Amino acid sequence: MSSSVKETFKDVRDGKDAAVETRPAPAPPAPAALAAKVRTLAPTMTRSMQRVAETVASDPAGCAALTVTGLAERTGTSEATVVRTSRLLGYPGYRDLRLALAALAAQQAAGGAPAVTADIAVDDSLVDVVAKLAQEEQQCLADTAAALDVTQLEAAVAALAGARRIDVYGIGASNLVGQDLAQKLLRIGLIAHAHADPHLAVTNAVQMRTGDVALAITHSGRTTDVIEPLRVAFDHGATTIAITGRPDGEIASYADHILTTSTARESELRPAAMSSRTSQLLVVDCLFIGVAQRTYETAAPALSASYEALAHRHSPRNHQR
Repeated sequence: MSSSVKETFKDVRDGKDAAVETRPAPAPPAPAALAAKVRTLAPTMTRSMQRVAETVASDPAGCAALTVTGLAERTGTSEATVVRTSRLLGYPGYRDLRLALAALAAQQAAGGAPAVTADIAVDDSLVDVVAKLAQEEQQCLADTAAALDVTQLEAAVAALAGARRIDVYGIGASNLVGQDLAQKLLRIGLIAHAHADPHLAVTNAVQMRTGDVALAITHSGRTTDVIEPLRVAFDHGATTIAITGRPDGEIASYADHILTTSTARESELRPAAMSSRTSQLLVVDCLFIGVAQRTYETAAPALSASYEALAHRHSPRNHQR
């Protein structure tokens, strides 16, 4: 590789690194999103921080009346743990968390339904399974909608709508979501590909340039086979987007735009890969609709053409084989 090309890549990387470093800190979550934040981050917290987070989410009214010392005593932790938990949940300090708790308590008093998460047991009847799963799915979608940063979503939509080429990376269940997005975008005339093979994803990412978009889907935010191609695309000047349940994960280091998802509580019979897919699909649908709106003049004819091309495959046969 010539020195001039290397310098160009270095300039691109340095410029994008500066953009990431100067990315404004996200605003504290809205009161309605607090419970969603707790459910998303609790599995990664220490036991003492979990106690603080779960206590404030389950009793916002009671905790809003407590000082930092009072909450530490109630949860059997320290004042430092309370402050660290507040910051991890997205608030500058405990005072900001108390204000959010007071607002959430007021909403609940006005008729807002409390969050309910129910585990599925081995001996549950199918009737109970249906009811519990429906509740989990509804809560997961509501949590994701409440926590989704619309500014980041709008920026991601704009990037996708104007992209020369779109690569989507995901492994396992996240790859299924990636395929769904790529197929949707292809049907409205955009060039999009979902890569399940991590080696192929990296070799394709090397070819990405300014004007291209790379989108990674990883609930944990630390899946190496997803992070690596996104990093390569980032280094080569592509606009990068991450759909993740962990906006503070390693994936964020290489994402220009971060779209945060929520998930139902993981259990033995329902791992995170299953529950996270629900919120990922919601974000994917939001992206697709946003892109279709922005490109309607070309998207509508392309979508009609794709329907017409497949129409005969849905028609009843007029003859017997």
